[in-house]
Amino acid sequence: MSAVSQGSQSSGFDSQRLERVGDWLEGQITSNRLAGASVLIGKGTQQPFFHACGVAGSDADAQGDSALANARAFDRDTLVRLYSMTKPVTTVAALMLFEQGCFQLDDPVAWYLPAFAKLRVWTGSGALNTPDDLRANTKPAKSAVTVRQLMNHTAGLTYGFMNATPVDEYYRDAGLVFPGAPESLATVVDRLALAPLLCEPGTQWNYSVATDVLGRLVEIWSGQSLADYFQEHIFTPLNMTSTGFHVSADDTARFADLYAPAAGGDLGAIAGHAPGVEEAGVAPRTEVSEPPVAVDVLSSSTFLTAPPLYSGGGGLVGSIDDFARFCQCLLQDGELAGHRLLGRKSVEFMRQNQLPDNRDMAAMGQAVWSETSYAGVGFGLGVAVVLDPVKVGTIGSAGEYHWGGAASTFFWIDPLEDMYVILLTQLYPSSSYPLRSELRTAVYQALT
Repeated sequence: MSAVSQGSQSSGFDSQRLERVGDWLEGQITSNRLAGASVLIGKGTQQPFFHACGVAGSDADAQGDSALANARAFDRDTLVRLYSMTKPVTTVAALMLFEQGCFQLDDPVAWYLPAFAKLRVWTGSGALNTPDDLRANTKPAKSAVTVRQLMNHTAGLTYGFMNATPVDEYYRDAGLVFPGAPESLATVVDRLALAPLLCEPGTQWNYSVATDVLGRLVEIWSGQSLADYFQEHIFTPLNMTSTGFHVSADDTARFADLYAPAAGGDLGAIAGHAPGVEEAGVAPRTEVSEPPVAVDVLSSSTFLTAPPLYSGGGGLVGSIDDFARFCQCLLQDGELAGHRLLGRKSVEFMRQNQLPDNRDMAAMGQAVWSETSYAGVGFGLGVAVVLDPVKVGTIGSAGEYHWGGAASTFFWIDPLEDMYVILLTQLYPSSSYPLRSELRTAVYQALT
């Protein structure tokens, strides 16, 4: 399904060049990279381009021709696991409460979560498997974790799937999983406070469960569950009718299966640590001989029922049009269709680099995440921010901000070009192919 708006030329795109975006997307399917995907481009108040292709999954447990006969098309109504594209939504929710005076950015998290009052930091060597290990190989944190550090991932937290340090292993052994834990958000966040920090707060950028802690703070500040706060204050005002922490019974047939490459893939991969990821952080151009395989299917997905834990870091499912309304709201400085979520200056502040001394993420310890190099990229509040496109090595604009999810979803907002772009697909992990940099090139080459 493809649509290049008749007004694309007047909206600042060359209509013939814009068709290359659809060609690129079709190529992801025919080359066996993706099963199905969609791209939506918004510019100003228009949507000059939409394209969808491939399949969202099969309605039956079938093989071969039978599976093809029962395939569900990946289209504009398809619902996907947004995973970490949830993080900017949670950050916007927190900033709405910030505007109401519920907290200050540099408040210690422990003021609101007392379990975080006595954090310890891994020394950088030694195991953390036993109580003796924890005493010997950790030390008291020199400073408190702040709310700002949760928002910009410098709190010293991590993810268990990183598979890089004993701290990651501690997370896995302790069941510190967001989403997916069988407990409430409050319970798991309190248990998280017992885990050693990976580094001193404020000293490194590490992708982490920090936004899940922020989601718990949203619950404390608002007096509502994260799901209820999102619904009342974000989804309903923006008319995001298909977004939530699980797929409703009425929408089940719209939900895409989750796929993985037939071989290889590790979500925790960074440069030099995983097959297919070179030092520059770009997967080599190689033939993909087998199509992706479904790993979470409609008949058994846990996303079909309400979860016990509302993950502000990765729990949402949604549609491309719903997320477009969220992007349009940010593009318009916090307001959409008469509903203002944030003040203009708050949105401007959110998309400014919040890392110490205006450093980029590479200088803060994370050279590559997913398939993306982070030289020349800073981090604002809940979003990465392009500081220097030349240093990044991709076409774009200084000031563009973005984030993506573990199933290869991605969005970016470019204030300079008055534009947003959304890619939805369901391929885990997101480090499998350089989809995001390729899409950027395809989109920007079409601008007049």
